[in-house]
Amino acid sequence: MKILVSGICGFAGSSLATGLLDLDSTIEIVGFDNFSRAGSHLNIEPLRKRGVKLFHADVRAQSDLESIRAIDWIIDAAANPSVLAGVDGATSSRQLIEHNLYGTINLLELAKKHRAGFTLLSTSRVYSVKALVEIPVIVKDAAFEPDHTGLLPAGASAHGIAENFSSAPPISLYGSSKLASEHVAREYGETFEFPVWINRCGVLAGAGQFGRADQGIFSFWIHAYLRRAPLKYIGFDGAGHQTRDCLHPRDLLPVLQKQFATAGSATPRIVNFGGGKENSMSLAQLSAWCAARSGAHEVASDPTPRPFDVPWLVMDSRLAAETWAWRPATALKTILEEIAQHAEAHPHWLEMSAIL
Repeated sequence: MKILVSGICGFAGSSLATGLLDLDSTIEIVGFDNFSRAGSHLNIEPLRKRGVKLFHADVRAQSDLESIRAIDWIIDAAANPSVLAGVDGATSSRQLIEHNLYGTINLLELAKKHRAGFTLLSTSRVYSVKALVEIPVIVKDAAFEPDHTGLLPAGASAHGIAENFSSAPPISLYGSSKLASEHVAREYGETFEFPVWINRCGVLAGAGQFGRADQGIFSFWIHAYLRRAPLKYIGFDGAGHQTRDCLHPRDLLPVLQKQFATAGSATPRIVNFGGGKENSMSLAQLSAWCAARSGAHEVASDPTPRPFDVPWLVMDSRLAAETWAWRPATALKTILEEIAQHAEAHPHWLEMSAIL
C-alpha cells in the first residue's frame, strides 16, 4: 500500500507516518511539506531514515503535486492549525484559506485522479464558539466543567461535545476553513466514488511537538514552565480554568488502519477523536502538575478576553467507540511526562520552534 501524507514534517504528519511504519513495514509512505512551520525541518532526516520518500512542496500549488505517481491513500495533515490565524496581525487570512481549504481541494483532485482513499484530519474547532461559550460552567478542582444543573445545548453532555453540536459561525477563520474542507471532501467522495473519512481531532499532544500558546498548548506550556519562561492565564477569570482534552497522535493509528480497509457507505463519515473527560485538564491543573514535577513558577494573569477562546471543550468520542471500537490508549499523565522528558532533553526546543 502506498500512502501520501501532506504536511509530513509537522507533528501530526510525522507521528502518523512513523507510527504506520512501526505497525506495517510493507507500506510505502510518500510525504511532502512546505516547511513553513519553524522547526519542521528537524523531522526530515528521521523520516528519510525510515524509508519515507520526502519532497518539498506546497499544498496550495497544484503544480507541485503533478509529479506524484499512483497512490492508494492520502492523509491530509497539512494545515495552519491556529485559531488566531488570519486575525492576529501576523498571518494572512487569504493564505489561511488557501492553505487549509484550497490545499485540501488540490489533494482531493489528486485522490480523484488516482482513485485513492482520503482521510482529512479535522479539528474540534469546527464547533460554534458562541454555543461553546454559552454552555453554563462551574469551577471544580481548578477547572471549568459543564454545570449539569442547567440546560445544556444539543450535542453537549458530561461526555463532551458530540458531532451534532452546533457548527454555526463564529468558529474562527481556521475552524471555518476546516469545516468547509470537510464538506468539500465529502462531496468529492460521493461524486467521484472514493472513500473519504473526516477525523475531527481534539488537541494533539506529545513529545516533539512545536507548541505555541495558540496551538499545541500542552507542549508549549510544559516546555515554557520547565524553562521558567513567562506564562500567562488569559481570558475568562484569569485563573487558568479553561479546560481541554488531549490526544496522542499514535492513538489514531488503529482507526486509520481500519479506515484504509473500509469503504462501507453506511459507516459515519465524520467522527470525533479526542482524549475525552479522562484526558482533560485545565491550564491551572497543568501548572500544578509542572510544579509538582519541577518546582514552582509564577504564572501571570490577564482576564482580558482573547478572540475565539472557550472555557471548556472536551471531545465526546462515543461515536468512535461505536463505529470503530476506538478509545484513546495513552493516558494524559503519560503524554505529559513524555513531553516533559523531551523538554529536559531539548532545552532549546522553544527557540528552535521560533517561540523564544
